[in-house]
Amino acid sequence: MEDKKLYLIRVTGKVQGVFFRKYTQQKARELGLNGFVRNVEDGSVYIEAEGEPAKLVELLEWCKEGSPQAEVEAVDFRQGVIKNHGPFQIVG
Repeated sequence: MEDKKLYLIRVTGKVQGVFFRKYTQQKARELGLNGFVRNVEDGSVYIEAEGEPAKLVELLEWCKEGSPQAEVEAVDFRQGVIKNHGPFQIVG
């Protein structure tokens, strides 16, 4: 098994009010990732996802499309320090 990594992801575009967080939670849980997703005041969505690198890449690819009604403009990410997040959840 690969070492766990933490990705800090920011998704911009029409990503609020389109069930983006709900779909993100479903996808992350399906991939066995831990962490959270939340809306940001600037209209973006922020995700902290922790798990196997291959699964994190899969989540990043999914974020480029997002929920069915989303219009994603950009997906930015960087690696963070492992925080040992619990099961993936929606916060805020």
